[in-house]
Amino acid sequence: MLNFDEQRFLRIQSGAIALQKRLETVIASCLSAGAENIFFLGTGGAAILMQPAAQLLQRRSRFPAFVDMPAELVVTGCAHLTDKSIVVMPSLSGTTKESVALLARLKEIGATVVTLVGHEETPLGKGGDHVFVNFAEDDTSCESFYLQSLFIALAILKQRGEIANHDGIIAELARMPELLLDVKRAYEPKAEAFAKILAGSDYHIITGAGNVWPQAFYYGMCILEEMQWIRTRPVHASDFFHGTLELVEKGVSVVLFKGEDALRPLAERVENFAPNYTDKLTVLDTADFALPGISPEVRALVSPVLLATVLERISAHLEVMRNHPLTTRRYYKRVAY
Repeated sequence: MLNFDEQRFLRIQSGAIALQKRLETVIASCLSAGAENIFFLGTGGAAILMQPAAQLLQRRSRFPAFVDMPAELVVTGCAHLTDKSIVVMPSLSGTTKESVALLARLKEIGATVVTLVGHEETPLGKGGDHVFVNFAEDDTSCESFYLQSLFIALAILKQRGEIANHDGIIAELARMPELLLDVKRAYEPKAEAFAKILAGSDYHIITGAGNVWPQAFYYGMCILEEMQWIRTRPVHASDFFHGTLELVEKGVSVVLFKGEDALRPLAERVENFAPNYTDKLTVLDTADFALPGISPEVRALVSPVLLATVLERISAHLEVMRNHPLTTRRYYKRVAY
């Protein structure tokens, strides 16, 4: 595979899997101590990666789950954010400015802070009540964060008796590192062709629904815009028909991500509409990826993980094709803002 270290990938994703038991123990302790809700409070891309777990809780549990922006909460606070709240703060660097600023406020409130970081010797690595460290880099962090946040959501469902087959799901998820590597290998021959599509337009409408919508948002904003300086319009497949559809015409690139949860029909609606008006519809469908021995229920849960792992292969080809390394920035962490 192009510019890819298989053993490093396995080590990082296995590291995420290894955190499951302790994550479950911490969540059980918080609920036993009277926790009343959970907040997923990341910044930027790390925040987006928490959304599938929050969505799972919002749809499957009566335990309140909130997603908000640390930069706003520092200014406004939130009536639901109390000393009875669990706060999950992901940050690969452990130094994200907005999250670090909120950390001090959370200490004052008395909320229980769970940090998910790539580096321990950092403000968030040292500042959480419960710190989970799994080294990763930009090309491997998505899967790691998706899995860790999923373990948190599943732990809540288990403790509240809102899921019947928790242990079976966890056993299937434990196989993900090797299975994801197989998915990468199988997709590699197709990755360059997809990268050519992305390189071939300076503007893309990117859409999806359900738990893969966050990956559509993330890939458009954090990869194509930040790392490749390609203009995108991430839009939820439901909102696609409330404005964005008017921009679809011949020559306009529409990139559709399809997952396997109950919201798949919303993506299919876009898939049925777009070819009538543009000659540039490209679909990335998790149902096309083989996961031997994984149940439909778990396939639905890991749809965003699958997309992330395949998109990393596409990005590896894209940066070479455009002679634009994914690490190149003009402003991000380079100038004052």
